[in-house]
Amino acid sequence: MANLGQGLTLTGSFDISATTENTSSAGYLWFDGTNFKYSTLGAGAWSAGGALINARRQLGGAGTQDAGLAFGGNPYSLSYTEEYDGSSWSTGGALSTARYAIAGAGTQNAGLAFGGNASPARDCTEEYNGTSWSSGGALIAGRFQLGGAGTQNAGLAFGGFPTYDQARTEEYNGSTWSVGGTLITGRFALAGGGTQNASFAAGGTSAQCTEEYDGSAWSAGGALITGRNQLAGAGTQDAGLVFGGSTPSIVSCTEEYTGTSWSAGGDLSTARFALAGAGTQDAGLAFGGCTPSTVSCTEEYTKAVVACTL
Repeated sequence: MANLGQGLTLTGSFDISATTENTSSAGYLWFDGTNFKYSTLGAGAWSAGGALINARRQLGGAGTQDAGLAFGGNPYSLSYTEEYDGSSWSTGGALSTARYAIAGAGTQNAGLAFGGNASPARDCTEEYNGTSWSSGGALIAGRFQLGGAGTQNAGLAFGGFPTYDQARTEEYNGSTWSVGGTLITGRFALAGGGTQNASFAAGGTSAQCTEEYDGSAWSAGGALITGRNQLAGAGTQDAGLVFGGSTPSIVSCTEEYTGTSWSAGGDLSTARFALAGAGTQDAGLAFGGCTPSTVSCTEEYTKAVVACTL
């Protein structure tokens, strides 16, 4: 057994002459003839992706970096849906109810859209099958600028406007919504990510506030470095990502969450608010928003694999 430092211990035996360098993926350990090294994820950076067909703000997002989904938005309460393949957007099936300030969850082939505004606030839920939207169970309370997380069959809706619904949480089982634990700090224009039983809510009208949901109750998490509203989120409770927003100045900053605290990530190339997000902390997707002009730009977040000496 050898103590390699950095809290790492190697057990058993192996032929160090047979080890080779691998920096294409994180988690590899090798010996370069002088030192033990390992590959890990370094700082993340944004790069340009394919532009949305329809520029918009206050839209919903779901899916992954290579299979994203954009729907709804402003101006004029849009019903447009677009699908991303990792390089370009194509037209998908239109929402049944056009709206903006909408929340989303799930994947490109099993998406969930809920809430939103079209004067008045909407309670409708729609489910996407990769081609078209169909009606799901209505939210108990119609609202907009709410947060979303989870999947099509296990969704989570939290916060939102009007004022009396800012702390409300609802859980979706694939057909109906039920009441969940209330946010500690009620707010709207917030971001979120994760699953129904392990999600996070960050920012919004209580700008630095982060909370974590365990499937029944919210607890306090680490505060954002830069408090803001109308930001976007992605990832999981233990590997979250937020980006963009308004302080009220328009910001480009990105932050990464460990489940305990936030740290700075690479800045968006285009500072904006009222944008949408999808993907993971290691492979995020940002699209649409305001600069304050409504934009169509898409950016992809990638964390570089770097070699470290033990």
